[in-house]
Amino acid sequence: MNLSARARLAIVGNGMASGRLLDELLRRDALRQLQISVFGEEPQGCYNRILLHRLLSGGTLEEILLKPPAWYAEHGIAFHPATVTHIDPWHQQLQTADGQWHAFDQLVLATGSVPVIPPLEGLRLADGQWRPGVVPYRTAADCERLRQYLRAGRQAVVIGGGLLGLEAAKTLHDQGLHVTVLHAAEWLMNRQLDAPAGRFLQQALERMGLAIRTAVQATRLLGETAVEAVQLADGATLPADLLVLACGVSPRVELARQAGLEVRKGIVVDDQLRTSQPQIYAVGECAEHRGVVYGIVAPLYEQCSVLADILSGVRPQARYRGSLLYTRLKVAGVDVASMGEIESEGEQDEIIQVIEPQRGVYRKLIIRQEQLVGAVLVGDATAAASLLRRLQRGDLVPSNRLDWLASPYRRDTQEQEDVVCHCHQIRPQQLIQAIQNGCRTLSELGSRTGAGTGCGSCRGQLARLLLQHAAAAAGAPS
Repeated sequence: MNLSARARLAIVGNGMASGRLLDELLRRDALRQLQISVFGEEPQGCYNRILLHRLLSGGTLEEILLKPPAWYAEHGIAFHPATVTHIDPWHQQLQTADGQWHAFDQLVLATGSVPVIPPLEGLRLADGQWRPGVVPYRTAADCERLRQYLRAGRQAVVIGGGLLGLEAAKTLHDQGLHVTVLHAAEWLMNRQLDAPAGRFLQQALERMGLAIRTAVQATRLLGETAVEAVQLADGATLPADLLVLACGVSPRVELARQAGLEVRKGIVVDDQLRTSQPQIYAVGECAEHRGVVYGIVAPLYEQCSVLADILSGVRPQARYRGSLLYTRLKVAGVDVASMGEIESEGEQDEIIQVIEPQRGVYRKLIIRQEQLVGAVLVGDATAAASLLRRLQRGDLVPSNRLDWLASPYRRDTQEQEDVVCHCHQIRPQQLIQAIQNGCRTLSELGSRTGAGTGCGSCRGQLARLLLQHAAAAAGAPS
């Protein structure tokens, strides 16, 4: 292999999209054609941002690391823990904060997103620093700051009722803090759930001890030097020693805009993930494809698979056509799934709702022209995998619509068909093969197959699979 003839590929950003792209490139033996350099602001390597809450409950960074710094050199990849400050697309080079220039032949922007900071009076001190007690919640460094405030009996306010905010709130509550969640929309997780589902989720979290207020706006922080209270738009005040900001994210596009790339909501890309400069690509939360910016894991991974085909030359004409929206999570311990359309388009749609208040279960199907076009599940998401498969295939719904919500457990079909890890599209037979080849722990399964290293919602199922095979190996009934 002629190393000097390899094309120089620079990847700006070292989050989950960047990490997945590297995995996909290595699977295609792309180092034969590419000399890869990764630029990331955080020195600790690539970690799973979805599992940040584990750092608040005593977990270590190693538990959520996907690629420690040593991994890059071990795989023939240059890792630069540096901030990229300037991109020159005409001379095909980028500059880092230390003033160094790095040439590239192809560039991938995987810059992700930045937290939305609400226009709240008193967030910062006169010198521009965060007021003591104010912590944005987005990075591992943010978690380190938050841990300084984890003392039982303290009053915490979390602004934001999306996934990160709710996970942070539940973890703070479990550490003994009194927690109130403020959410500007009328119901929790309003981008993934419809109104009834959001309210069922709220009721489940309130039963756990969280205080939740929706359709409210915080306007001001009270306190001379540190946070003492949060004032709402209606004039009410909430006592608080700690304010956690988890108000959502927006695509990180400053570098792209400075480089003259087309930017709307995100960095505009075509079906080959190319930006308006043909040698520059974008993937993940910073990219806008056909008017859509995806903020969940599975579409990011689908983009990376297509881009790896293109960059490696395996399928240079590969196309990304967009992704079916699918979310399957445990939100603070509550099973949640949504897929496709979550709201009806009109009278032509048939809506099936199953509501079980005593169990805290809400399930909804949206049917159009005898086909499933969307589903929302809260409290019991056991039917999610089969519903997703049927939605993707365009199956005709049965005359008894409820059959699809029953989702009886059948080992024969589950073993052959179900996807266990939807983030990585890992099926049971792949996991069984990995276990037979020596994987004995969740960490080993994750390293071998990728399962459980995305949103983490499949880790319970992975643990059961490991136990079943351990019992079978010992001759015990599973």
